[in-house]
Amino acid sequence: MRNGQLRSATLFIAGMMGVYGVASAAAASHGSDPHLLGGASAMCLAHAPALIALYAAWTILRTAPVAALLLSAGTALFAGDLTARHFLGHGLFPMSAPTGGILMMAGWLAVAVGCVFKPKEA
Repeated sequence: MRNGQLRSATLFIAGMMGVYGVASAAAASHGSDPHLLGGASAMCLAHAPALIALYAAWTILRTAPVAALLLSAGTALFAGDLTARHFLGHGLFPMSAPTGGILMMAGWLAVAVGCVFKPKEA
């Protein structure tokens, strides 16, 4: 995938995370146990704006592509595992939520490390 395609995919993923975040919040508010879906919603709604910010900073922040990949994959794993636990009674695979959490943390570290590198020429 080329850099331009990855940038566009980041914005698409942010939009889909926003949609899922709102939908899972609504489902959590109408279900008997909002704990799992509420957590999935929170992660999606927290990381969708971060992906939009990375999209906006793509041309100057050298670590934007890796940060976007890590945040996207981590959020999908984490929220996907919580959603599977809610609807199926079991997670995606062993340690999928913690793996997603570690990927999200690595994505945020990639954002932080971006300040060390000279900005790209805009």
